[in-house]
Amino acid sequence: MNTKRHIAQSILLSGLLFSALPLSATAADGELFGGSINGNVTFASDYVFRGESETMDGDVPVVQGTLGWGNDAGWYTGVFASNIKFADPNLEIVTAPYIGKAGEFGDSGISYDVMVFSYLYPGASYSNYTELWIKVGKQFGRANLQLEVTPTVDDWFGVDGWQGVNYAVHQSYTFDNGLKVSGSLGYQDLDGEGAEGWGHWNLGVSKAYAGINFDVRYHGSTVDSDHKVYGTQTKIFDDRIVAGISKSF
Repeated sequence: MNTKRHIAQSILLSGLLFSALPLSATAADGELFGGSINGNVTFASDYVFRGESETMDGDVPVVQGTLGWGNDAGWYTGVFASNIKFADPNLEIVTAPYIGKAGEFGDSGISYDVMVFSYLYPGASYSNYTELWIKVGKQFGRANLQLEVTPTVDDWFGVDGWQGVNYAVHQSYTFDNGLKVSGSLGYQDLDGEGAEGWGHWNLGVSKAYAGINFDVRYHGSTVDSDHKVYGTQTKIFDDRIVAGISKSF
């Protein structure tokens, strides 16, 4: 698929996601099934997931969209979509339905977020897999700290017998002027014949202006030419800076 058609498909997919927003707004008091609809659209120079470029080393920019629903009890569900690009030409778009529950442990100030997130690849269903995201966090004034443990529910990326668990620490600090500094440090564990995990990290700044969020972020990983899985594809794990803008609805 050529680049123009690739991007056009993702834009169309994002448009279909957000076309439901005006219909949802017709519900009484702005509610739908006791909750509210929300959405987000992002344009970025790359899509980096745990240190890996999902667009063949930033070969194409990305358009991403999320359409979700949530209620005051903390239950939420929705779907995420993005264009991608891999060596496998059938991997062009990822769609990811999700469902979860967020809240707080009593009056402790410690938050939790548990979510089932399925990665679905139209035209490449052999790569589909699902993860269980588990996060706990704590706010310390303007600083926030979150701990994440995310195991796979089935075979990682559809590879028979491969199981993964991502461990990560996420930190952020928001200044008085709204500037936010945030970063993550993690390790993607991967078990199975011929499998090997890797470390990954990111650090960036973001700022909202006129209802649009601007984000610039540095990504890195420990993958090198000796890596069992990605030793011949280290370029997609090169350190990189990613710039993006997003709008929430």
